[in-house]
Amino acid sequence: MASVLAAPTFESIAEKVLANERISPEEARALFDHPNILELAALAHHCRMRKNPEPRVTYIIGRILNYTNVCWVRCKFCAFYRVPGNEEGYLLSDEQILDKVGDTVAKGGVEILFQGGLNPKLKIDYYEGIFRKIMDAYPGVILHALSPAEIIYIAHISRMTLEDCLQRLKDAGLHSIPGAGGEILVDRVRNIIAPYKDTTDEWLACMRMASKLGIRSTASMMFGHVETLEDRIEHLGRIRDLQDECSPFRAFITWSFQPEETQLQIPAKASGADYLRTVAVSRIFLDNIDHLQVSILTQGPKIAQTALKYGADDFGSIMIEENVVSAAGNKFILNEEEFSRIIADAGFQPHRRNTRYELIAPQA
Repeated sequence: MASVLAAPTFESIAEKVLANERISPEEARALFDHPNILELAALAHHCRMRKNPEPRVTYIIGRILNYTNVCWVRCKFCAFYRVPGNEEGYLLSDEQILDKVGDTVAKGGVEILFQGGLNPKLKIDYYEGIFRKIMDAYPGVILHALSPAEIIYIAHISRMTLEDCLQRLKDAGLHSIPGAGGEILVDRVRNIIAPYKDTTDEWLACMRMASKLGIRSTASMMFGHVETLEDRIEHLGRIRDLQDECSPFRAFITWSFQPEETQLQIPAKASGADYLRTVAVSRIFLDNIDHLQVSILTQGPKIAQTALKYGADDFGSIMIEENVVSAAGNKFILNEEEFSRIIADAGFQPHRRNTRYELIAPQA
């Protein structure tokens, strides 16, 4: 008679984690059901301290520079985009972009998160041109730019291979790629929330190719819409597998879907407890990713601060400007003094970093 494997328990999972052994998707699913969230937090915090033993929480000063809101993809979860031809659509001029970069540098910023929409008028030559102008004027700035969806589309409309597109963007100044557009890396879910967007395999292929060319990135997950817990775990599994394969990711960020002003209406937003549980499970499961970043923009300072005891070690960006999440009615934008106070009140030492997670000293 065949033996039946016992269902994983929190105790058996914790034993593996404390022995620095990898947990399975089935065990991750069991952690989502564990009723004692404080025990889950303690296990995730153990993983965080093993990865980053210093009692330090890092942050970056940067700007999300949304160069255009024109996008034909019509993602149901997005309140920011305007379809081509809409009178509210815009493309910033080169002068406006350079002014914003200059303002960022003047305020101590080191990163420009350059993102917009899939604008059919913009091909590879546009991005090469504006990137070179930025780097010529501000050579110390780090261009953390373009989601995989944007890069895949640029390659498509420019009639070039993904590899050639990425190489030309790198040569023009692209340093790293944000993990936006991952949402949930399960095609069943993607077909519901963003049916015209890149597939799971296409998103992964872009990150794989970027890694091959020496372009690092981050990974993300947007949850709390139409996905199941199993979908979240499948997403995490795809991220972990690709990290095993080619190490593209410096950090992982998760946030809950913000339904205001979008076409994707849900019964209720994900709770703070769901966010904290998801952060903790992510930290335990993603044993090959060094940093886990909070999402203060969507969760607010109190939940973000609590997440520092649920596995997170990075407080994200002090954003000089942000438009995408704010378009859905959420606007938690704090200054450096507030970041430092919140981090210190949680029992950690605040410290500035750059996109590469190198520590940098504040300006005198």
